[in-house]
Amino acid sequence: MNKTVIGVLVSGRGSNLQAIIDAIEAGRLAVTVGVVISDNPEANVLKRLAGSDIPAVCIDRRRFACRQDFEAAVAEELNVRHVELVVLAGFMRILGKYFINRFAGKIMNIHPSLLPAFPGENAQLQALQYGVKVSGCTVHFVDEGMDTGPIILQEAVPVMEDDTEETLSERILHAEHILYPRALALYCEGRLCMDGRRVYIKKE
Repeated sequence: MNKTVIGVLVSGRGSNLQAIIDAIEAGRLAVTVGVVISDNPEANVLKRLAGSDIPAVCIDRRRFACRQDFEAAVAEELNVRHVELVVLAGFMRILGKYFINRFAGKIMNIHPSLLPAFPGENAQLQALQYGVKVSGCTVHFVDEGMDTGPIILQEAVPVMEDDTEETLSERILHAEHILYPRALALYCEGRLCMDGRRVYIKKE
């Protein structure tokens, strides 16, 4: 069986990417990482992958006159690598209409809250400031909005009374590392079915 080729977009350390790699090596996820692309030349993920079998490239946003030119360069790299699913793993740029349309229904992201609550940056801090008792993480397909795409999977994480942004973030990140490979596996097994905003999981 041919494995789905994924392209992973990362801006920072790439801990969710590492969780995906770990799941592949453990036999829990049957995908091939065709390429890892970072928009940040200083990203730790580029150093982490140096010398590995996974192709890693930097496409520096600052080299392009506009967002569409940058996104066209990213899209071209993904196409050259025959990527079938785009996976955002700590990618800190909002993707525009051009890119979303080019990979419609084939872009996945993970966010550290139970969407639609607390979209955007600093979701863990937003949760603490709001006083919620439960937070968590969400894997969703990407649309043109800010963390507004159809929800695939969610995992709840309790908020403790003595939590700080750091401690809550750490526990949510642990849940992310489990949830993201699971969502990718469902996609690659052809078990995700979208009907409008709703994502259904087909039985095995």
